[in-house]
Order: sequence, then structure tokens, then C-alpha cells
Amino acid sequence: MRGEPSCPKCGGRVRAPGLFADSWQCGTHGPVHPLQPIIPPSVNALTVAVNRARVPVWMPWPLPVGWLFTGVASAGDDRGGGRASAIACTGPGPLGGPGELLLIAEELGVGLGARYAGIDGPDPGPRLNMSDPPQVKVHAAGRPTPMWLVNGAPEDRAVFAGEAMGLWLWAVVWPQQSGLLLYDELVLTDLRDAGSEVDLVPCGALSPRILS
Repeated sequence: MRGEPSCPKCGGRVRAPGLFADSWQCGTHGPVHPLQPIIPPSVNALTVAVNRARVPVWMPWPLPVGWLFTGVASAGDDRGGGRASAIACTGPGPLGGPGELLLIAEELGVGLGARYAGIDGPDPGPRLNMSDPPQVKVHAAGRPTPMWLVNGAPEDRAVFAGEAMGLWLWAVVWPQQSGLLLYDELVLTDLRDAGSEVDLVPCGALSPRILS
């Protein structure tokens, strides 16, 4: 499965740096960090994304029982490294049936998380009521990390966002009721710190959610 880099905000075509611009350009969104082509999930694909990332590559670890790694996406180029990462996991939902979880870490303004969340971006800030207590908390790299429900997301999913290690952290869950996963204080590991444990990640079929 091969392809070309695309805009992380809209999926449109992008132009490589050249004589008239020193960054990747989207006709709609201007300068962007290009979303690299998505390939089937494997330990090798995950290792490549981890090695080039300049942001955390978050994964629930250990994975919940029955869950599998089902895709990885990265926005950025070889010169600047990965400025956004997305990990897809699939498994049995807490209320039965299949569930899917995307975890996205990104720098300010990249817009990949908003695209997967199905909202106007690039960042979740205006859609978070951070004056209220957070709806969920996860443990990201050993630190309690509050996350708030993102207002205005499509009804087929639950979207939460917060800040971890000075960067945006998004959690997008299908179907909406599978958001209960996050109420159990999910433990997230930055795979950049996992070392050889990356080789132990169980892989499943490519999630259509990470392609959307």
C-alpha cells in the first residue's frame, strides 16, 4: 500500500518544498507538516514511526485484553521529523461489539487530531470547557493527565483532548459508548521509551479509521 504525502488537515494533495517555498504546501491550508502514506500495521512500520517522531507515540501498554495495534500515522518530513503521531488500536468494546481507539499526539497547529475527531481544527482548545473538571484522566508516561470532552464531534464517536508533555493529546473512540475505556484511567506509554518491548506489540488488520 503506497501513496503520496497529503495534508494532515484535509487529506488533499501537497506540494514539496521547492524554489518558491521552503515547506510543504496545501492549496487550502498553506504550509503543513505532510501526512506520510499509511502502510499496513507491523512492528517494522511502528519502529520507523517511533524512530522519526519528535512527539510522543502513545499506546495503551499493556494493551487491554483482546486489543491489537491496527495502524500508525505520522505527519512530518525527513528534515523535521514526525510532528504528529497517531496510533490505532482495535478490540472488544466495554459494552460488547468491536471498539476502536485512536491516540494522537501533535504540536500546536498540525491539525491531524481535529481531522480524525471530525471537527474544524486545527486545535481542540476552543471546544474544551477547561473551567469544568475533566471528564476522564489517563496516565501518560506515568503522569496523571486530565482530558476533557471535545464539544461538537460527530455522534458516532467520543473525542477527548488534553495536554501531555507540552503537546496536544487526543483520544478518539468508536463507537461513542466505547469511550468508557478512558474512564478506567488508561495507562499510556510513549513508545519512544519502550525499547525492545515494541517488538512485542500484537498486530491486527489495518483499521479503516486511520485511513479516513
